[in-house]
Amino acid sequence: MTAVTANARLQEQFFRLRSNKVFELFVITVIVLSALLIGVKTYPLPEWVVQSITVLDWSITIIFLFEIVVRFLGEPNKARFFRNGWNIFDTLIVVVSLVPIDNSDMALIGRLVRIFRVLRMVSIIPELRMLLTSLMKALPQLGYVVLMMFIIFYIYAAIGSTFFHSINATLWGDIALSLLTLFRVMTFEDWTDVMYETMEVYPLSWAYYLTFIFFTAFAFLNMIIGIVVNVMEEEHQQAAKAEAEAAGEPSLRDLQEEIRALRLAIMQGQPQQAALPASGKVEEPA
Repeated sequence: MTAVTANARLQEQFFRLRSNKVFELFVITVIVLSALLIGVKTYPLPEWVVQSITVLDWSITIIFLFEIVVRFLGEPNKARFFRNGWNIFDTLIVVVSLVPIDNSDMALIGRLVRIFRVLRMVSIIPELRMLLTSLMKALPQLGYVVLMMFIIFYIYAAIGSTFFHSINATLWGDIALSLLTLFRVMTFEDWTDVMYETMEVYPLSWAYYLTFIFFTAFAFLNMIIGIVVNVMEEEHQQAAKAEAEAAGEPSLRDLQEEIRALRLAIMQGQPQQAALPASGKVEEPA
């Protein structure tokens, strides 16, 4: 057995291990355990529990290091491994977690890095990656909706600060406070108390709140949801197309081209028939 064959078999074993669903489930379980340990550290604990958590934390870091090594060795093209942003993110999180900085000035960074280890759940689960990718791709389209929403907010905040300043300066004292108050109204956080307070002076001010809620909480938020859902559907279609191409299944365009080629072949191979007269009978020669 040559060295090249041995390396190929070893790489195949690592590839099978990283593609194994049991191994993937084990890594997800470790990530969840890491998140739980972060939450436990926020409580006052006995010294022996703190020491146990420290041992578990280092054990989790070693498991993460092993998982990264398995993914790297199982990659057929090693250079392509670091072209993936999630692989770079996972590697940085694991490498920084290996640095013993708990008793130094960078202890806060060490804690933050361990908190961000929860995000590794996104890099492990493809559905979460697709969800985050769809959200990022929807941001350019969402920008115009958010800009229009800000314009509506600003107009209503200026109107509210002009008319309701004398009623409650805490809520409507300036345009910044008015924006915060309108955000409270949009999220339906005791917004009726704000409305009834202004209705005592302006009985028709209910129209101000209802129109604002219609524009923001109903119209614009539904537009945002629609954009995100549309982008997610496009991502699902692209993923399904990529899986079909990887499996060797023909695409819709390939099928259309094959049908067009078959039609052309049938038309070219069809024998030319003699033209019949209008009566449909062939005339006998004299």
